[in-house]
Amino acid sequence: MSSPSRVKFMAGVVAAFVGGVLLTSSLDLVPWGHAQSATKSRPREIPEAKGLADQSNAFVAIAERVTPAVVSIRAERDARRAAAPRGRQRQQVPPGLEDFFELFQQRQQAQPQESSGSGFIVSGDGYILTNNHVVEGADRLVVALTDHRTFKGSVVGRDPTTDVAVIKIEGKDFPTVPFGDDDRARIGEWVLAIGNPLGLDFTVTAGIVSAKGRGNELGPIPGRSQYQISDFIQTDAAINPGNSGGPLVNVRGEVIGINSMIASQTGFYSGYGFAIPITLAKNVMDDIIKHGRVRRAIIGVAINDVTPADAAVAGLKEIRGAKVGAYTNDDSPAKKAGIEEGDVIIRVDGKDVDKVSTLQRIVRSHEPGQVIDVDVMRYGARKSYKIKLAEAPGDPQVASADRGDQPDSEATTSAPAEKLGIIVEPLPTDFVQANNVSPERRGVRVTKVSPGGPAWRQLGPGDIIFGTNFPAKKAIHTAADLQAVLKGIKDGDYVGLQVLGIFQNGDGSVVQQTRIVNLRVGTE
Repeated sequence: MSSPSRVKFMAGVVAAFVGGVLLTSSLDLVPWGHAQSATKSRPREIPEAKGLADQSNAFVAIAERVTPAVVSIRAERDARRAAAPRGRQRQQVPPGLEDFFELFQQRQQAQPQESSGSGFIVSGDGYILTNNHVVEGADRLVVALTDHRTFKGSVVGRDPTTDVAVIKIEGKDFPTVPFGDDDRARIGEWVLAIGNPLGLDFTVTAGIVSAKGRGNELGPIPGRSQYQISDFIQTDAAINPGNSGGPLVNVRGEVIGINSMIASQTGFYSGYGFAIPITLAKNVMDDIIKHGRVRRAIIGVAINDVTPADAAVAGLKEIRGAKVGAYTNDDSPAKKAGIEEGDVIIRVDGKDVDKVSTLQRIVRSHEPGQVIDVDVMRYGARKSYKIKLAEAPGDPQVASADRGDQPDSEATTSAPAEKLGIIVEPLPTDFVQANNVSPERRGVRVTKVSPGGPAWRQLGPGDIIFGTNFPAKKAIHTAADLQAVLKGIKDGDYVGLQVLGIFQNGDGSVVQQTRIVNLRVGTE
């Protein structure tokens, strides 16, 4: 090859090389070996995964911060002689086996019993918050920390009505948890539940706040009284037996509730749990430590959330407020102030009341003896009162509903009240005498409620209708009295019934409680 040709060839090679480099650069192509090493040193981030990683790290930080202050509580109960079955309980035993059943109960309780729960330390000197049902009846308490130290626990005080208890261990410089503000907790925000479910110590589960102000939807809560608080935080963080008393923690690592109950037909987690608001628990704790008892302010009425019928009767444009059902006793502060059964409380202490839990939250922020302003709606008229708060009695008896299966020693004649979808009967004489029903409350007893009718889920078998308070106040003593009232009411109109419920305590004593039931007549 001649020199000029060789020069041209070399120039072409150089041009091709430069062009290849430029082309590679423009296409961002890198040799495989270099790309591999670059990937190892600088991995490509997935935006969605980064958000999940941040959330996961937040949960880790919260768990590491709070868990050391969570404790496991073992409650030990000595053997006790079983009480002989009484009344209906004994009647349910097959004939001839009553003595065997009693002996079986005694043998079953002949051994010491243990149960476990959770709690959390709230002060460096060893005060612990937990549930009342975790420590109730315990002869000894053993408290274990995450660092494997164990302590003897002592009960400082407990409150069955709120299911809150305070216990103490001796020592100092214990890890603690900060309190949050459950009132500011929002539905949908993340929370962690920490505790000792099913014997699995110091377990952390995550979920969200799925509702607030739960209570009336749950119905009567075993072990609670007429003063029970209806203001639970609902969460879908997994809660199981053993979680009771543990903290419900927000994303800032603050306790906003005490895990207390689960909604389940099996006794195990099935989707929802309920926590006592920490502001309520703290009030109870402060009273127990400072006064040795819980000083709970009350207005002295039984209350329920407002139904569409209640709102229509009261003259409310919106379905909100808390309906007064009955006075707790003759010394009720509300009764003394002039509030009547059937009134709907819509504003207290300058704050609007949308439901029962809101009213309870406002009232419990005050102390007994303080005076508060209360606005009510009464059949279209707004009225204002000043109520001096009283203190709820301590250790109230727990009443359990006992509708139906009441003695019927004489023949009775049932009568339908079609406009209400119920069947009623006269009160048997022996029932009146056995339960000491006063003459003014001897009305007619409901025996059946038609599914889907106006009274469905509002009245039940055993309820006694003894009067109306809307559209007029009238006494009801017979089925004819009730029919006469309903005859003058058109379909679609409302009627307010005065209803008596007969309840029985665990000790066999009888409790009577009245309430107002507003129904829309002749509609389903």
